[in-house]
Amino acid sequence: MEGISEVAKSKQQLIIEEWNGSSSTKLFKTATIFASPSLSIHRSGSRFNHVWRRVLQAFVPEGFPGSVTPDYVPFQVWDSLQGLSTYIRTMLSTQALLSAIGVGEKSATVIGATFQWFLRDLTGMLGGVLFTFYQGSNLDSNAKMWRLVADLMNDLGMLMDLLSPLFPSAFAFVVCLGSLSRSFTGVASGATRAALTQHFALQNNAADISAKEGSQETMATMIGMALGMLLARITMGNPFAIWFSFLFLTMFHMYGKFYC
Repeated sequence: MEGISEVAKSKQQLIIEEWNGSSSTKLFKTATIFASPSLSIHRSGSRFNHVWRRVLQAFVPEGFPGSVTPDYVPFQVWDSLQGLSTYIRTMLSTQALLSAIGVGEKSATVIGATFQWFLRDLTGMLGGVLFTFYQGSNLDSNAKMWRLVADLMNDLGMLMDLLSPLFPSAFAFVVCLGSLSRSFTGVASGATRAALTQHFALQNNAADISAKEGSQETMATMIGMALGMLLARITMGNPFAIWFSFLFLTMFHMYGKFYC
């Protein structure tokens, strides 16, 4: 909502203030217009502050910080850092998985790689359905515990992908096990996130919090993918560096669970 309100008027001078915001809880003055007798405009704050407020609106809920609980900020900071470490590790595990499938080798066939990828995805889909069937009604009882389970299963899934080149004879079994683990992650983390969003909402703004959390996750994803590609490039052909990076980021990821 952008509005212009007249706040003072006399024979000599007319003063108009411009306020900007999308609700009454988040209004800030952007400019003051003086007409006495010539027209002059004075901007409130620097252009950088104005741009920064605009950018911030895409990542924090309306009315922040008054519209969320005090534990919202530390939770989101650690959750974003965890997501960042996850996306970096995903690049390492995906690189190993593609290598195990045979990308770049003349002996690999397109149909063979396609079938193995299809089998991997199919296992994950079936696993998600079965997990929902058996545990869907229990996810509300202890959200933090199930989020921990989701993170552990996601770490296990990426570990399976990273191990897949070491077991070529059991490749299909290993990658299907990894896909099955990640399917539990998708169901558990998605279901428990709704309960946490309701906890953070103080002004009936759960939808806004969820939308802004999506923006935060998207930003973390893009940064994580860029850093992951850089790390994969640096560690290419060096198994020790790959495993050291993966295990270090995994320990950091689990450390973050103590804060979110």
